[in-house]
Amino acid sequence: MESNSFFTENEKYELFRLYKLLIKSARDSISTKEIKRLKKYLIQAIETNHLKRNTFGMNPVIRNMQTAFIVCEEMGIKGACLTGVMLHEIVKAGILNVDTVKKEFGEDVTGIIRGLVKTNELYEKSPTIASENFRNLLLSFAEDMRVILIMIADRVNVMRQIKDTEHKADREKVANEAAYLYAPLAHKLGLYKIKSELEDLSLKYTKTEKYYFIKDKLSATKASRDKYIAAFIEPIKKKLEQSGLKFDIKGRTKSIHSIHNKMEKQHTEFEGIYDLFAIRIILNSDYEKEKQECWQAYSVVTDMYQPNPKRLRDWLSIPKSNGYESLHITVMGPEGKWVEVQIRTQRMDDIAERGLAAHWRYKGVKGESGLDEWLTSVREALENPDSDSMKVMDQFKMDLYEDEVFVFTPKGELFKLAKGSTVLDFAFHIHTKLGSQCIGAKVNGKIVPIKHKLQSGDQVEILKSSTQSPKQDWLKIVTTSKARTKIRQSLKELAAKQNTIAKETLDRKFKNRKIDFDESIMMHLIKRMGYKTVTEFYQAIADGILDTNEVIDKYIELQKRETDSHEDILYRSAENYNMSFVEEESQKEDVLIIDQNLKGVEFKLAKCCNPIYGDEVFGFTTVMGGIKIHRMDCPNAPQMKERFGYRIVKARWAGKSEGTKYPISLRVVGHDDIGIVTNITSIISKESDISLRSISIDSNDGLFSGMLTVMVGDTGKLETLIKKLRTIKGVKQVNRN
Repeated sequence: MESNSFFTENEKYELFRLYKLLIKSARDSISTKEIKRLKKYLIQAIETNHLKRNTFGMNPVIRNMQTAFIVCEEMGIKGACLTGVMLHEIVKAGILNVDTVKKEFGEDVTGIIRGLVKTNELYEKSPTIASENFRNLLLSFAEDMRVILIMIADRVNVMRQIKDTEHKADREKVANEAAYLYAPLAHKLGLYKIKSELEDLSLKYTKTEKYYFIKDKLSATKASRDKYIAAFIEPIKKKLEQSGLKFDIKGRTKSIHSIHNKMEKQHTEFEGIYDLFAIRIILNSDYEKEKQECWQAYSVVTDMYQPNPKRLRDWLSIPKSNGYESLHITVMGPEGKWVEVQIRTQRMDDIAERGLAAHWRYKGVKGESGLDEWLTSVREALENPDSDSMKVMDQFKMDLYEDEVFVFTPKGELFKLAKGSTVLDFAFHIHTKLGSQCIGAKVNGKIVPIKHKLQSGDQVEILKSSTQSPKQDWLKIVTTSKARTKIRQSLKELAAKQNTIAKETLDRKFKNRKIDFDESIMMHLIKRMGYKTVTEFYQAIADGILDTNEVIDKYIELQKRETDSHEDILYRSAENYNMSFVEEESQKEDVLIIDQNLKGVEFKLAKCCNPIYGDEVFGFTTVMGGIKIHRMDCPNAPQMKERFGYRIVKARWAGKSEGTKYPISLRVVGHDDIGIVTNITSIISKESDISLRSISIDSNDGLFSGMLTVMVGDTGKLETLIKKLRTIKGVKQVNRN
C-alpha cells in the first residue's frame, strides 16, 4: 500500500497505526479475504493516482481510515460499514464500479457506497445547507441510515484534523456546516457526545476568542467547580438516603457551545449564567410510586436550597407531547450560585436518553413528526451492535419521507413538496405570478412540460411567458391544495377582469347609441336570457358567446314593453276589474345628503326598488356619471355591493317630506270577491295624502292577487296604509314590492 509520492513519512506511520487499530476493533466482522480484496483496490487506486487530497491536504486513505475508526469505536458499527467507508472514494473516482463491488463485497457494502456517493452528489449540488429541509433531504436520500452516521463521523474527523490549517475560509465553511447540519443530525441520533464536540469545535474555528475565553474561564474554575458540585450534592445525598429513596446523582458542567449560547441569548457575562452547574437525580422507583418519589426528592432539594419559582419546569404532572417526563428546578446553592437540578426516575431517564422523548426537539431543534419511533430503533441498534436489532440498520430503506419530495432551484435553494407534485405545483409554491405564467421547466437541464412529476434531488428552473395565463384544466394537473387554491383564485381574478372589460364595452355601446341605462331593466333582461348571475352574463360577452349589439336590441325591446305596461292604465274587477286613475306626480323632490354633504350631484330614484322618504338608502354611481338611489333592502343591493363596492356612496334623506309623493307598488292577496276591491279603493280614497295610481287584479282558484301602485309621501304614511289594508275582510297578505 506504500507509495513514496502518495504518503508522507508521518502518513506512513499513521497508516500502519490505524490499520492495526482497525483490524483489532473490527475483529471478525470483516473476513481476511475481504481485507485482502480491499487492500488490492486501495493499492490500485494509489498507483493510478486517482485519489485526490481535499482542500486541507488530507490524504484520502488516511482520512477514510480515521473515519472508519470513529464509526467503529465511537458509534459501535462494524462490518460492511467499515468496508463501505474505505471503498466509496475508489468508486467515486471510477476505479471500481458498483457491479464489481456487489459481486466481491456483497449487497450490504454496495448499498452503503451507493448512499455515500448519492449524498455526496447532493451535498455538492446545494450551497444552502443551513436548513431543516436539507437535513431532512439527506435523511430521505440515505437509504441506509449508516450512510448518515458515516457522514457525521467523517465531519468529526475533518474537524479534529484542521486545527492548524492555513485555509481559514474553508475551515470556517466546514465549521459552519458542522454546526448547522451535522451537529443537529448527531443530536437526532442521540450521539450527544459527538454533537457537543462538533458544536464546540465549530465555535472554536468560527469565534476563536469567545471559545478560548469560556474555555479559560472553565479551566480556571474547574477545581473549585468540582469541589462546589461535590459540596452541593453531599447534603442532598444524605437527606435522600434518610428518606429511604434509592437513587443516583450525576453532576456536570455545560459544554462551551451551550454556555456561549446562554451568554448570547441572555446578554450576560460568564458569571451570570444561571445553570452553569447541573445536577441530575435519577430515582430507582416502582412505576406506581414514580410521581410521589419525584416530588419527595423535589421537597428535599427545595428545603435545602432556595428555588427560583420562575425556573420550575413541571413535565411530571403533564408530560410533553413527545412523552418526556421530568422535573426541572433551578435553586440558589452555596455562595449565591444558581444550579439546575433535574429529577426523574430511571424509566423516565431511559425514555429521554434513548430518544423516545425527542430530546433534540425540546432543546430547540425542530424535527419532523414520525422520526422519533424510527430513531429509537436506530439507537437500540447502536447500543446493541451484536443483537438482531442490527437487521433494522441492514434492511431499512428510508420510507420516512415517502410522502415528500425535495427539489432545488438553480441557485441551490431547497423546497419541500408533497410526493407527486408537478412542475406547476412547484411554480405556484414559489410565487403565484410565476405559477400563472408557467409554460414548463428545465429539470436537471432537460425541458419538461408543466405536468411533469418531480423527484427528490431534482434541480428545477421554471420557464415562463408573459402571455401565459391560468387555464381551467390546470386544476387537473396540480396535486397540492396550495396550487389548486391559487389557480382558482387566479381564474376568479381573470374572470373578474374579463367581466369588467365586457361591462365597459357594453356601457360604451349604450353611450354610443345614446340609450339610457337602467339597471333594473338590465337585471330583468339577464334573467330572461337564462343567466343565473350577472357574472355568467358578462363572461358570455367576454367569451364571444353573446353579441353586445344583440343584447342592446333585446334591452330596448324589454324597456319599451315595461314602459308601455306602466303607462297602460287598465283596471279589472275581480277577474277583469277595470278602473282608471290619472294623477300628475309632484315634481318637487326631497333633497338627499349624498356622501358627506356632496352637493350639485344629479340623482334619480331607482325603479327596481322605488325608495321613498324615510327608507334607509344608499347611492350607486352609474356609468353615465349620475347617482341612482336604492333602498338598503333592494333585491339588487347585495350584488351591487359585492361586485361594484367602489361605486357605492352613502346617502340619507334631508329635512322633512313636504309635498313630494312617490310611486309605491303593493301586492295584495286575498279571497276572490269583487267587494274586496271596492273596500281597497275606498280605504285609499279616504287617505288625504295618498292616491291610487293603478291597480291590476288576477284571479285563480278562488284567490285574487292584486298589484297596486299608490302615490305616497313617506314610509310612515305607507305603513299606516298597509295596516289598514290588512284589516279588510278577506285580505290575507299586503306586501311592498
